[in-house]
Amino acid sequence: MATTTGQSHVKALIVEDEPAIASAVAQRLAAEGWVVQVADEGLSAVEVARRFEPDIVVLDVMLPGIDGLEVCRRIQVDRPVPVLMLTARDDETDMLIGLGVGADDYMTKPFSQRELVARCKALLRRVERLREQSAPGSAEPPIVLGDLRIDRAQRRVTRGGDEIHLTPTEFELLLTLAAEARTVHTRERLLEQVWDWADASGTRTVDSHVKALRRKLGSDLIRTVHGVGYALEPPAGNPGPADQDG
Repeated sequence: MATTTGQSHVKALIVEDEPAIASAVAQRLAAEGWVVQVADEGLSAVEVARRFEPDIVVLDVMLPGIDGLEVCRRIQVDRPVPVLMLTARDDETDMLIGLGVGADDYMTKPFSQRELVARCKALLRRVERLREQSAPGSAEPPIVLGDLRIDRAQRRVTRGGDEIHLTPTEFELLLTLAAEARTVHTRERLLEQVWDWADASGTRTVDSHVKALRRKLGSDLIRTVHGVGYALEPPAGNPGPADQDG
């Protein structure tokens, strides 16, 4: 992957079948000094991704050929890459499906070009942070909360001995909540810590990711504090995040 230090020489793939939107996004990202490729349908997008090896993908859900959800699934199997999905419908079901196939974030059309660039940059900063955390010598001990085990070194999560596949964003969200179990995190705080995006307009992104986590881990671990945010509640009898093994 191209270095994201300073976010120069970033390679971005835009998958969008509306020429006006594709052109506007391409010009805006190119103005950041990024190398941009555009695909206007699903099958060609998968091929371009394999050849181009982008650092980030901006992907429309509704595409001719195969839809954006299948494109995302195929791209992530070939080579994991951060994906920002674009959807014309403000439908949480669509958003959850997108997160389930490996998307990291989503925006609803129409959208602000400034916000799109900011979210893309935040995704890239998160990738850089993950790379630093997984570097040799940077490993931290696992967090063990009852039957939930979060291995920070290998970025693996198990519950009751069963491995749970999480996207990079889901893993970071779970880790942030688990590191301060029982502490209530506001949506705004989670958005800033996990997404590196300090704008309350994105708090629905937090809600959708929490729902996705509950579907994978069970509904009993993350408590909703209405009007405030979320807290991870360790299983009964567990003292909390200090209970770690090495």
